[in-house]
Amino acid sequence: MPYRHFRALALAGALFAPLSLAASRPQADLLDRAVAAWTKVKTARATFEQTITNSLTGRTFTTTGEYQQQRPGKLSVRFSEPANDRIVADGSRLWLYLPSTTPGQVIRTSLKSGTSGTVDLSEQFLTAPRSRYTVTPAGTAQVSGRATHAFGLVPKQKEGAPFQSATVWIDDADATIRQFEVTETSGVQRRVRLTSFRPNAPVDASAFTFKVPEGIRVVDR
Repeated sequence: MPYRHFRALALAGALFAPLSLAASRPQADLLDRAVAAWTKVKTARATFEQTITNSLTGRTFTTTGEYQQQRPGKLSVRFSEPANDRIVADGSRLWLYLPSTTPGQVIRTSLKSGTSGTVDLSEQFLTAPRSRYTVTPAGTAQVSGRATHAFGLVPKQKEGAPFQSATVWIDDADATIRQFEVTETSGVQRRVRLTSFRPNAPVDASAFTFKVPEGIRVVDR
């Protein structure tokens, strides 16, 4: 499976909290506010920029695109760079169509009920994070013009963990995740920054259907 896109986007489980609520609570509660806000998101639309660094090959490259999500279990990612690459979770299957790296095939994987597969890491970040991870403050930063606080997450249970470590940058004002970085078990580092984000926005039902292009081989995993 190419590291370039697999588990590319935790974007899909993006967060939202009312500004009045955000302003009334101390920064120490920001992660807890983010967890609570994430449960209120039913749909989302966003654009993103992703930077991937492979320490083994010394390569660093960037991808961009947009996504739509309908919870539970539906996700559509369209890459603008590289063009034509797609990731689709239709509620029962995950489709990885990456002609830029693996031309001539699409990888099809069955999903557990109600999930959108390993591309949706936000569920990993925000499902009982204090019990699952060692959480440490990781400073502050401006992300796309927004003031954020960062939190480092290290899995307490190493076996079966989705990543070695992660850092999430949470918006001080509305408790959304504006950026995240993960170090995968392979050592690949992946940073994803939201360049725009609309929670509970209308989504296109057709986006969550993948039609296999003519002449493309389906590989089941």
